[in-house]
Amino acid sequence: MKIAPIIEAIHAADPTGEKIQYRLVHTGQHYDKKMSGDFFEQLGIPEPDVNLEAGGGTQAEQTAAIMIGFEKELSSNPADLVLVVGDVTSTMACAIVAKKMNVKVAHVEAGIRSFDLTMPEEINRMVTDSITDYFFTTSTTANTNLLKAGVPEKSIFFVGNTMIDTLYKNIGRLQKPAIWDEAQLVKKGYVVITLHRPANVDEEYKLKELLDEIIENANGLPVIFPVHPRTAKVLNRLGLNHENFFLIEPLSYLEFNYLVQNAKVVITDSGGITEETTVLGVPCMTLRDNTERPETCEIGTNRLIGTNPENIGPAFRQLFNAEWQKGAIPEKWDGKAAERIIDILLRF
Repeated sequence: MKIAPIIEAIHAADPTGEKIQYRLVHTGQHYDKKMSGDFFEQLGIPEPDVNLEAGGGTQAEQTAAIMIGFEKELSSNPADLVLVVGDVTSTMACAIVAKKMNVKVAHVEAGIRSFDLTMPEEINRMVTDSITDYFFTTSTTANTNLLKAGVPEKSIFFVGNTMIDTLYKNIGRLQKPAIWDEAQLVKKGYVVITLHRPANVDEEYKLKELLDEIIENANGLPVIFPVHPRTAKVLNRLGLNHENFFLIEPLSYLEFNYLVQNAKVVITDSGGITEETTVLGVPCMTLRDNTERPETCEIGTNRLIGTNPENIGPAFRQLFNAEWQKGAIPEKWDGKAAERIIDILLRF
């Protein structure tokens, strides 16, 4: 989602590809078909030049597999710059390899912070930003975080959000998923859930409490839960059986955002989804105690309601009483972030 517009901007800058030549490396960190393959097909991303096939495993195993594979890739195909996006394990692992091979690193979505070191993503962000050369940011808050950490102002570039570039480009191509007809969904007449963070899904009793509260307070609206592979294992043991509760397979990008765009509310623990709901103007409840994207709460449609199941009922009452903030779109979330990034890289 974050790479697609950057590749498009490279080709738009020079259709011959002479100004910036690139290799696209898929680390294989996400190996579920719906969570990887479909993204390439639907978003028009070229086939990767290489797939490192790092697969699953523990944090350490995955990091090590990516680093070993990427070191071989970079040795065989030297580069002037390694561009990494977001805050996943691949982001940190590839940045470390590049810097140890004396290759400059550009980090897209640099500077965001939750200040919660129990989150693996926060470690990834901090490590990556500590060795990055060029920082491309999505918000002025991210700029401030980097400046406080001692990053020179000349290395920080406030460009906007490439994930939103992708959303704008595909907004007219969103696809109705099968669950729409199966559950007889109507616009603004259902709830979408996405949960995957360990604090919410690893303890069976805690996950059941959260889901029971959501279903009970949804005023009978259908509750649609596209299940992350990690969460599916836990849910299978819970035996949840509610008439208005629908567990479905992971959706493709175009199908999932069709559901989000038309939902009454989205309940999530994903930071990226809060950005999409903000742009789409859809109310969002985040089941976390902190967020690395405060602009989605301060400007957008998102609210942090914490991980206590007792907070869900009051949040729903505010939603149904039309007391939810309308929200606005943050600065530079205008679909042109990737163009700005490539313009800056061409100057270097």
